Amino acid sequence: MIKPTAVYQRKKLQQYNSWILFIKPNFKQMLWGGNRLKSDFSYEIPNDHTGECWAVSAHPNGDCQIYTIWGNSPYDGRLLSDLWQNQKELFGGLPGDQFPILLKIIDAKADLSIQVHPNDSYAGIHEDGSLGKTECWLILDCDEDAQIVVGHNARTKEELVQMIEEKRWEDLICKKSIQPGDFFQIEPGMVHAIKAGTLILEIQQSSDITYRLYDYDRNENGITRELHQSKSMDVITCPSRELSDCRELSRQHLAKGVFKEKLVRCLYYDVDRIVIKGSYVFSQQEPFTILCILKGEGMIDGISIKKGDFFILPSGYGEYALTGTLEVIKVVS
Repeated sequence: MIKPTAVYQRKKLQQYNSWILFIKPNFKQMLWGGNRLKSDFSYEIPNDHTGECWAVSAHPNGDCQIYTIWGNSPYDGRLLSDLWQNQKELFGGLPGDQFPILLKIIDAKADLSIQVHPNDSYAGIHEDGSLGKTECWLILDCDEDAQIVVGHNARTKEELVQMIEEKRWEDLICKKSIQPGDFFQIEPGMVHAIKAGTLILEIQQSSDITYRLYDYDRNENGITRELHQSKSMDVITCPSRELSDCRELSRQHLAKGVFKEKLVRCLYYDVDRIVIKGSYVFSQQEPFTILCILKGEGMIDGISIKKGDFFILPSGYGEYALTGTLEVIKVVS
């Protein structure tokens, strides 16, 4: 391992904001999962039906542990939820009792259920104060003929209810062909599903609320998987909002071999894609910054980083140098 540079060694002698908070992911076995989190990202997964990597999460269903590279950190081994609750200065003093963001890598070897998510208002009332679930997808890889389910064809709530009761799923749902690099914002109330042969990065509110509208009558451990059709019908938007790749066509060249593009700006997160071939110095000015290494390898302030690394720059970290051949996703709450 390359030792941190003198700049970083000086940083680590400062106060709380000097440490890069690396994240240990959690993994979820899923009926539809595969083994690409191992083959593509070199993660140690529990089995060949691993569907989700919770890469940055303080949610109680998958709370991530912190580690740091340069020793004697006061944060090593602590949970992200613990830091959020007890050391808000790391996150710019942002309000709220829940860490707001959850990042996943999803490996869909088979189709996911056709589903919908509630907004904050509905989830707060019906799901014991949970956040709603606004999310976005970056298609990392997919089969040549891959599709996703996005939207539906019902013109009114009455027609929606009728089509669901009559199980006219193929008439109801809309499908869209995809390719690697596509990016989509999935708002609450939008019927959607990831289909087989797709690997995605999902950035979402910190919520684990999903309403299954239809699940192909699949069984898990001999039991038909639960559906949530009543709640689904409550929250589905009618008529459906049209979905398109929402990427903002705003590529900004920062230096030779370095560019940044905005993927989405919304109430819950801002997402940028950064590509580096060489080196560039950025400034951390947000309450906190999540960085995801999607491709390549290199360094941040002299610390080795590679594909599959996720980490947080705390509030006040200041300037940081990214060096190497890297594709990076930057997420700000």
